[in-house]
Amino acid sequence: MGVQLKRWTREEYRRLAEYGVLGEDDHVQLVDGAIVQMPPQSPLHSGTVHLVAEAVRDACPSGYTVRTRLPLALSPWSEPEPDVAVVPGDPRAYLAEHPTSAVLVVEVAVATGAYDRERKATVYARAGVPEYWVVDPTAGVVEVFRDPTPEGYAAVRRLGRQDAIAPLLAPDRPVAVRDLLP
Repeated sequence: MGVQLKRWTREEYRRLAEYGVLGEDDHVQLVDGAIVQMPPQSPLHSGTVHLVAEAVRDACPSGYTVRTRLPLALSPWSEPEPDVAVVPGDPRAYLAEHPTSAVLVVEVAVATGAYDRERKATVYARAGVPEYWVVDPTAGVVEVFRDPTPEGYAAVRRLGRQDAIAPLLAPDRPVAVRDLLP
């Protein structure tokens, strides 16, 4: 038998945190069974996350909650912490367990662009997240991923500052791309 990497479950991942093996300063996420070390947030990343959260919150209809940098329990193997996620219901609905789905997930790609566009996109698509945005403040673009399949998203559009996005959850409330970017 060859060498294999250990694939972690969400339950094992949580126990590692409970036992102090993983601490709050470790900046890790569980993505498809791998414990992934995330880079520290730069001021550009943090500022863009704030802009995205505000714009998405403004477009969000009642009955949804906008969460920033909080876990999504998407499968037994994945508990990513997207920069912004829109989940159904009130925040009090998630006091005992993390949400298991989202209607929109947004990642800000400053240092993690390829990872966000490839591995994370596949994880979100497999979980059935209907819409996923990758905001790239350095390039000044937003990539909109829709139509999830088990292999990834079937539709991807790249939008610039002059464009707007009508979120699937609020098609009558378009978000200007320039409002998502610094």
